[in-house]
Amino acid sequence: MNKSIKNIAFKSIIIVFIAFIFTSCKKGFLDKNPLDQISSPTFWKTQNDADMALAGCYSRLNCNTFNWEGNMSLDIMAGDACEGGQSLGASSTGTFALGQMDPTSGGLLSAVYNDCFRGIATCNFFMGNIDKASIPDVTKSQYKAEVLFLRALFYFTVSDFYGGVPLYTKSPASIAESAIKQSTKEQVVAQVLVDLEAAIAGLPNTTYDGHAVKGSALALKSRVLLYKQDWAGAAAVAQQIMTEGKFSLYNNYQNLFLTVGQSKNPEIMFSTKYLNPDNFSQQDIRIEWHGVFNPRQELADAFECTDGLPITSSPLYDATKWKLNRDPRMLLTLKAFADPAVKASGQIVNYAYNGNSVTGFEPTKGANVEVLPVDYSTKSEQDWILIRYAEVLLNFAEATNETSGPTTNVYDAINLVRSRPGIKMPPIPNGLTKDEMRARIWNERRVEFGMEGRRYSDIRRWKLAETYLNSLVMPGSGTKYKFASKNYLFPFPQTEIDINKNLTQNPGY
Repeated sequence: MNKSIKNIAFKSIIIVFIAFIFTSCKKGFLDKNPLDQISSPTFWKTQNDADMALAGCYSRLNCNTFNWEGNMSLDIMAGDACEGGQSLGASSTGTFALGQMDPTSGGLLSAVYNDCFRGIATCNFFMGNIDKASIPDVTKSQYKAEVLFLRALFYFTVSDFYGGVPLYTKSPASIAESAIKQSTKEQVVAQVLVDLEAAIAGLPNTTYDGHAVKGSALALKSRVLLYKQDWAGAAAVAQQIMTEGKFSLYNNYQNLFLTVGQSKNPEIMFSTKYLNPDNFSQQDIRIEWHGVFNPRQELADAFECTDGLPITSSPLYDATKWKLNRDPRMLLTLKAFADPAVKASGQIVNYAYNGNSVTGFEPTKGANVEVLPVDYSTKSEQDWILIRYAEVLLNFAEATNETSGPTTNVYDAINLVRSRPGIKMPPIPNGLTKDEMRARIWNERRVEFGMEGRRYSDIRRWKLAETYLNSLVMPGSGTKYKFASKNYLFPFPQTEIDINKNLTQNPGY
C-alpha cells in the first residue's frame, strides 16, 4: 500500500507516519516495494524504523511536481509544447499559458504548492524525531544530511514558483502555530543554502545510487546560485563538481531517460525513482497513447543542423526533409506524429494515439517503445531525472560567461555537452561576443533539456517570458499566449489563503 506522511502545514497537527520504499539503490531499504503501514506510537526505535522514515521522505518526490507529468506540463507554459490527445482543452497548464490563472485554478498551480509543503512537513517531522532512533551516529548524520537536501529541494522549488512562502524549519506544534506569514524569497533561499551547506558537509562524496550524495547537493546549490544571479558562486560550485570528477556525461542520450540506462548512470545526479510492480507511473500511457504533450514547431526549429548552424542559415536544411542533417538530440526528443516506433529488435510498431497531435509532433524522450502497444495495464518505471551533469556544465558556462565573457573554459564546457558520444555536434564557433555566447548557451539549454521542464524557469529568470510567450499562438485555435508581469509568480492557492489568514496573496491576483 502507499505510504506517506500527512501534510501538517495549515491542515492538521496529527501526523500519520507511513512511507514508500523504492528502488535502484545500494542500500537495501530503498531496494524494495512498499511494505505495510507503520504504527506511529511504536516507531522511531530501530534501524529499520529510521530506514523506513527516510524512505518516506524520498517518497514525497513521487508526485506531479517532481515527475514527468508536471515537468512536461511546464513545457506547455514555456511555449515548447501544447496539450493534445485526451487532454485537449482540459489541461490546467494549457489554460495557464493563455493567461487564465487565478487562485482558484487548481491543477499544477496548487499541486506545486501542496506537493512541496507535504515534502517539507515530512522532512521536518523526520528531523524532529530521528534522534530517538537507536542507530549509529554516523548513520544518523548521513540520514539528516539527505533529508536536509530534500527539504532544500522542496523549498527551492516552491520559492521559484511562488516567491516568498511560509518558512518552517520544524514541525508546528498546533494549527495556530502553523498560520504564519510568508518569509521573503530572499529569506527562503538563504535557508535553502543553509540546508545545502549542511547536506554537502554530511553526504558521501560518491556517485549517485538513489540516495542524495554530495554531488547532488552541490549541483542543486549551483542551480540556486545561478537563479539568484550569483554568477561567481554558481560557477565556483559547478567547477568544484567538475574538478572532483564523480560524474560525467552518459554515452547514450536516449537510454539516459529509460530504465535500461539508468542504473549507476554517471550523468544522473538526482532523480525521482520508480519500481514495478507497485511504485510505477503512467509515463508511457500518457506519452505514447494519450499523446497529452505535443512539442511545438518552435522547439523542433531550435535544433541546429549537423554543421552547427541554425536552420535559418545552414545549407544542409531542407524544410521538406526536416529530419535530415539535424542535431541527433532532436529525434531523441520529438518525432513526427505519424512516424512509427522501431524496437531494438527491428520490429516496427505503430502508435495508437487517442487523438491527433495539434502540432504534428509527439515526444520521444522518456518514451519506452519496447512496451508498445500500450494499454491501461502498462506500468512505467523510468526514473525522472531532476538533476544531471549536463546541467552542471551549462551552469558553469552560463555563469562564467556572465562574469568573464566567453573564455576558453566556457567553450570547453558547452562543447563537452554538444560532443557527447552519439551526439557529436561540432564545437560552437570561436570569436563570439559575450552576448552571442549567451544566446548560444540559452539555446543549448533549450535543446539539451527539451521536454524536461527546465525551460519555464529559464525564460522567467532570463526575463524573456513577457516578450517570447506573448509572441506565440496555440496551434489550431490561434488563441494568443498571454503572460503578464504578475505571472512571474504563481498565485497562492485560495485554499491556503482561506486556511492561513496571515498569508498575503501575491501581487496582481
